Amino acid sequence: MKRKAVFPGSFDPITLGHFDIIKRGVSLFDEVIVAIGINADKKYMFTLEERKKFIEDAFMDEPKVKVITYEGLTINLCRKLDAEFILRGLRNPADFEFEKAIAHTNRKLSQIETVFLLTAAKTSYISSTIVRDVIRNGGDYTVLVPSTVIVKSHK
Repeated sequence: MKRKAVFPGSFDPITLGHFDIIKRGVSLFDEVIVAIGINADKKYMFTLEERKKFIEDAFMDEPKVKVITYEGLTINLCRKLDAEFILRGLRNPADFEFEKAIAHTNRKLSQIETVFLLTAAKTSYISSTIVRDVIRNGGDYTVLVPSTVIVKSHK
């Protein structure tokens, strides 16, 4: 059986930290499914189509990476895809505390394991929130994201 991991997030936009976690996840799993969650209550800077394209283009030469969108619980998506693992990146202790609570809840509701990877030191300070702030204020966002992230206008 293939070892599949779902890497869920909003990826608004994908950062070099996300990119690093996905690249490292590919060495651990037969397939890494980057799952872009849809939350109607959230206001995104980039459309769902843009976010999906940024990731697909970044991994166009990596057949083990698949990009999808989804709504609802991540564990339900994992069941539907026969994925046994959820992949998550940790930047700092606050991330750990937040992610630990979600992982424990997911384990209580299912048999799906969460695998945590520490972000690389060189990308641990990067978050999508920071990237969006840099973009809004006309800064050089290109040093924080894969080259496939292209901003058409500063919203």
